[in-house]
Amino acid sequence: MIIQTAPAGKPHLAIMMHEHTALSGQFARAFGNDLFEAAQPDDLLFYVVSHHDEGWAEFDRNPVTDENTGLPYNLVETPAKYITVTSRRSPDFNERRHPYCGLLSSMHSWGLYNGRYGLSNLVLIDKIPLHDRPLAERMLEGEINRQTRLKTEIAKEPQATAWIEEKHLFQNYKQLQFFDTLALYFNRVHPHERTEQRFEHVPLNAGQDMSITIRPRDPGVYEMSPYPFAANFAEFAFAGRFIEPRQGDAGWSAALRETPTAWESFRLVAG
Repeated sequence: MIIQTAPAGKPHLAIMMHEHTALSGQFARAFGNDLFEAAQPDDLLFYVVSHHDEGWAEFDRNPVTDENTGLPYNLVETPAKYITVTSRRSPDFNERRHPYCGLLSSMHSWGLYNGRYGLSNLVLIDKIPLHDRPLAERMLEGEINRQTRLKTEIAKEPQATAWIEEKHLFQNYKQLQFFDTLALYFNRVHPHERTEQRFEHVPLNAGQDMSITIRPRDPGVYEMSPYPFAANFAEFAFAGRFIEPRQGDAGWSAALRETPTAWESFRLVAG
């Protein structure tokens, strides 16, 4: 679950991971123009982007309270005994759709703990207490084994062998990371607190990357430079629920179920 920042004394927007990945999926479908090569194979990429955190589904229905905030644990602050399970279940889910979906989902899980294969300075494994580190290390070893197995399966399909060529595979992986982190830009930060942010290693194609900058322009309007989507002035939206500390003391499952859904929509334009 993602707990969005909020002004002092105001409720926080709680965003379940399937709501986060739904926004990521909107970006994936809109991505691509004369400068940025669109995602291929598109049907499998759209699927894994839209379900890359599916392993959170059970935990998000009844999350655990962070005693420091009185709210559900926020994303990477979630204790290792829970987050390592979600990290394994996401590739489990995606693999059932297709080995390539499972492979990219596994790379996403492994990359979160290891600086996104060198694309990010955030290394989740460093945040895990030493006494919980074996949980993460076992999960990560399992994902490396999964990736080896799935590549062998994919290589048996003549039309799919190009997908696991390293440059193409990492083009797809980088696209997934861009859609994920762009969604997090909106999900994690209250609209009044969003500032300019730079997204590095966004692939133009299999051999070349570029950095993209986003900045607020007007209320509900954000400009991006260079612009990576097919349609200018594209509109997107995501959902969540406004919650307050200790609201889930009797159980977050009921509290979340009884709280109305709130939507935020915004537009992206070329800078």
